[in-house]
This record gives sequence, C-alpha cells and structure tokens, in this order.
Amino acid sequence: MTSSSYSSVYPLVVSGRETPRVLSIAGSDPSGGAGIQADLKSIAAQGGYGMAAVTALTAQNTLGVSAVHVPPVEFLRQQLEAISTDIAIDAVKIGMLGDAAVIDEVRGWLEAVRPAVVVLDPVMVATSGDRLLRGSAEQALRALLPLADLITPNLPELAMLLGEPEAADWESALNQGKRLAAECGTTVLVKGGHLAGTECPDALVNTSGLLRQDVIEVAGPRIETKNSHGTGCSLSSALATVQARTGDWEASLREVKPWLLQALLHSDSLDVGKGNGPVHHFHHHQVLRPGEFAAALWKEAAPELAAIHKLSFIDGLQSGDLPEAAFNYYLAQDAIYLNGYSRVLARAGALAPTEEEQLFWAKASQQCLEVESELHRNWLSTREASPVTGPVTKSYVDHLLASSAAGSYAVVLAAILPCYWLYAEVGQQLHASFVDAGAPAAHPYANWLRTYADEEFAAATRNAINFTDAAAAAASEGERASMLEAFAQSCRYETAFFDAPRLFA
Repeated sequence: MTSSSYSSVYPLVVSGRETPRVLSIAGSDPSGGAGIQADLKSIAAQGGYGMAAVTALTAQNTLGVSAVHVPPVEFLRQQLEAISTDIAIDAVKIGMLGDAAVIDEVRGWLEAVRPAVVVLDPVMVATSGDRLLRGSAEQALRALLPLADLITPNLPELAMLLGEPEAADWESALNQGKRLAAECGTTVLVKGGHLAGTECPDALVNTSGLLRQDVIEVAGPRIETKNSHGTGCSLSSALATVQARTGDWEASLREVKPWLLQALLHSDSLDVGKGNGPVHHFHHHQVLRPGEFAAALWKEAAPELAAIHKLSFIDGLQSGDLPEAAFNYYLAQDAIYLNGYSRVLARAGALAPTEEEQLFWAKASQQCLEVESELHRNWLSTREASPVTGPVTKSYVDHLLASSAAGSYAVVLAAILPCYWLYAEVGQQLHASFVDAGAPAAHPYANWLRTYADEEFAAATRNAINFTDAAAAAASEGERASMLEAFAQSCRYETAFFDAPRLFA
C-alpha cells in the first residue's frame, strides 16, 4: 500500500477549534511518563481530544530504556488509515519513529493527508541518554523535517540533525537553530533545558519570515528537579494542541511554557519511580487541602510583617513617643483609604458565590464607612491633618480597585486580605505590649491601642482568611498565581502604608 492509497477526502481543518483533535504518532512508554502516554496527558491538559498511533513499543521506566520493539510497518499503516478515514485531525505530533521504514511510512501519510498543524519532536536520545533512533534512520528523519510546521529538538538532537558538536551556550544553540530552520524552511524551537545556569529560555526560530522576527525568545527559570522524564514529549504535544486553537506559534509557546514550568515544579509530588520521574501534567487540577493556600499566603506575608514590626512608626506607637503629626497623617490617610477599601469590599460582596459571603462582605463594606471612618473622624476632629491623598494611599487604593475591576472573586479576596490579616497581627502585638506595660493612662495613644483588642475584628479576619482559602480551592492554577501576586502586592503596600508617616508627615 503506497501513500497515495491513504484517504484525504476529509476537509483540512483550520485553527481556532475549541477542542482540537490531536493525533500523536509516537512510541509507547509503559511507565506513563513519556511517549504517547505523556502526549495524551498533555493534549488533555490543554483541552484537546487525544488520539495515538503507536510506532514502537519500549520496555522502560524512570531508570531507563531496556528494550525497543518496532512493530511491522504495515500495522502502523493500518492505524493511520483507520484514524484519518474517519476522524478530522486538527493537529499531529510526531515523536519516536524507530527506523527508516517507519519514517518513510509517516512521510507518505503526511504528504497524502496534509494535516493543518504538524509538530515534529525528533526523538533520537532519551533524557536518560538512551538512543531511541537507529543510526541508519537519521537520513530518513532529515528528509521528514520539511513536512513539519514546527521542529522541537533538544540540544543533542539539534546537533545530530546538523552533524555538528552539541552547543555549549545559548548563542551557539540559537545559531544552530537558524541553520536548521534555513535548511528545512520551517520553524525550529530551540530549547535551553540542557544548558547550565539558573535560566531556561526557549526560542522560536524561523529565517523565512513566518514569524514577526527571526528569533523570538521566551524566558523562564530553570526548575531544579530530578523528575523531568517526558518533558520534550509533553512540550511538543501541548504546543500542537494549543496551536490548533491559536494559529500563532508565539502565542502558543507563551501559553504552554508556564504550564510546563508548573508541571516540573509539581513533579516531585507525584512520587513515581526511583529515577527520573515524570512531570505533573495535571498540576492545575490539583485539589487543595483546607488551609493549604492560606498557609502559602502566610508564608508570602511573613517577610512584610517582620518589616512592619521594625518600622519607627510601630515603635513610636507602641512606646507613645510617636510624633503627633505622624499619627495625624496616618489617621487622615487611613480614613481616605477606608473609603476606597469599602468600595472593593462591596465588589467582593457582589461577586461572592454564597449568601453567607455576600452578607459578610456587604457588612464589612458598611463598617468601613459607618464605624471605622467615624472613629477616625473623632480623632481627627481635634487634630490638624492634611486631607490630601498621599502617594502610598493612592497607589494602594488604585491597586485594590484594579484588582476588583479585572480580577475574579478569588483574586479580589486575595487583594483585600492583607488589610485584615496584617493589620490584625500588628494590632494584636501592639495591644499585647501595651497591656504588658500596665496600660499606662498617660500613654497618648491608649484609646487607639485598645481598639486592637476588638474580638469582632479578629473573628472577621478569620472569616476573611477562610473565605479566601476556599476561593483558592475552587480556582484554576492561573487564578491562584494571580491571587498570590495580588496578595503579595497588597502586603507590600501595607508595609509602605505604615511607613508613610515617617516620609510624608
């Protein structure tokens, strides 16, 4: 049966499909970390429908490959024909091919069927160092490269395809990528995973004008883990899936790379095998235990809380030596802040999914205006204070308003939580020190420090923490990342807010 006997009657599918149908043509890994097993997981993780035609069977685990069996090429032909005569294929990922006969069969199928997106991962050497492509097949593989839209070699494979020594640095790797792209007339993904250093960049390279520029680099950190089995398979199949949806290689890489970094970051939690374990393809669907995300937030807040306790404003408020002008400035800014904060709390109430949370945030918003602001006005009525909004106050409120306008309910909660949590922690310590000192009546800020003992505010803080933790459990991995970012920024503003009287009073 020749390539011309393949059916090509089904329509070519353009990019933009919500659930791309992606075919992996690759070898099998019985341990589940690489090959078609990793491809199917990656395709599903990116929202695609995965299919697989098996080119080779391996006996392998996290310690290495012990045997490879290549089935008769006629059976591969039957697999490909069965799929392509029935199912429209939006994208194809090609991995391990094994020998020249298999490669020729795949080339004939590609020429006949013409899939819209073809990603070729030229699997020649496994992460463990095992050779997965017979030397006699290398020339046949080079002839297959021009039929791919994207080629994704690791650095040893890139060097083998060019017949050159392996690149020792990023610049040399990019130059090799340019040469391979020019030879094949296609796009090459140059990967920095095999280089030393704390950074792990990737770059799309095309010298024929198919990209907005010849080299598009996407930076990223190196994840220190021994568990990277199947990284190349996972990346290439994920890119094929996302490309079928976006139609833009740069956009696809910028979407897939953060996912893969997190898959590596969470790989240790799988605890699979004694050697080089697999990446965590479904890290973004991981279920959080109650309190787990709150603990992560507290870890993020700890440095800012320590910094607050070292501020001269806190020392002066505790000892009573704080200049009155500094205290007045703080009160005036706090009153302005609470006005904006109440609007964000109201927004949280509008977004809240349960009646309990809606009532909680609505009450909190009202208290900002009717109770806390009244207390501030009572203090300020006998003191001179500037009503002008300070730069820190403006930046903090702008941050909260931006989070409430653009973020989800979970992100809004993360942004407003530090004003509860850090304020409660600082207040508790200030009040405890005040009581330990005998609560001297002559202390100029005695009445203010006594307000920190309010159990109702402590209970509200606990509720705010629990609501935020629950929102994180229901959020996506991307939302949780945004939550951490919003929370960390608010923590920094809390520190700056306590320090502002020293700078602007």
